Amino acid sequence: MEISIGIIGLGGMAKAIISPLLERGEYHPKQVLGIVGSSSSIAPALNNLPKEVKVVSSEDSLSKEVWKAPLKILAVKPQQFSKIVESAASFQSNDQSPRPLLISVLAGITLKSLKKAFPGHTCVRAVPNTPSLVGHGLTGLAWEDDMTLDQKKVVRKIFKPISEIYELEEKKLDSFLALTSSGPAYIALVAEAMADGAVAAGLPRHLSNQLAHKTLSGTASLLREKSLHPAELKDMVASPAGTTISALRHLELAGLRSALIEAVVLAAQKSRQLAEEVSI
Repeated sequence: MEISIGIIGLGGMAKAIISPLLERGEYHPKQVLGIVGSSSSIAPALNNLPKEVKVVSSEDSLSKEVWKAPLKILAVKPQQFSKIVESAASFQSNDQSPRPLLISVLAGITLKSLKKAFPGHTCVRAVPNTPSLVGHGLTGLAWEDDMTLDQKKVVRKIFKPISEIYELEEKKLDSFLALTSSGPAYIALVAEAMADGAVAAGLPRHLSNQLAHKTLSGTASLLREKSLHPAELKDMVASPAGTTISALRHLELAGLRSALIEAVVLAAQKSRQLAEEVSI
């Protein structure tokens, strides 16, 4: 059976993308070839995947077969981009028709760099976030102007099972990444700090963690389902001379709002910087 989809870098995000496609029968496991950096990474990559999925290390001679697949997902670290381009150069074909599709989930790597690195491919930039691992993600997409409608349908079909999709101008992807891809880390930090505060105030650790997580998820649901502006929800909770407004006053004095704003801006800047650092 020919390889229909090749995955270069079979980490958590790549597995989140491919697993629903296999579960729904979009691809047979034998049609999937995954490439990992070393032989020691093969077993972790295969964990929770059907046994028929083939995964090999980049040193294996079979790894070159991934470049024959009509659809490829590039999911390595951005810092590994140049190495992938170098290793793939001798295996790429520029005369395939129709041109194979390459979807990159690498932060900061521009379409210009992708097209230069993989000239025989139609290239797509995808920015999914980690909630995609549980089917509640967000994915930003930017593609070449000459993408066909059928190719766009293929890309949408890949990300729809795990995320909401936003089709954006490429210049907006860095900001999208800074909010949605880096955002879960900001929220995790807030959740941890809130739980620590509850422990300091007297609640046991396991209960503090549970309550912090449920408070955050419930608040997000309320904001979304009631279409509330965050300020509206804040005013609903903060009564005059009460506990909440006292806490909010402290958070404002501590600079929480400005710190979060700057965090998003800095993450966007770093994404743009990555593009410059790994440009080819």
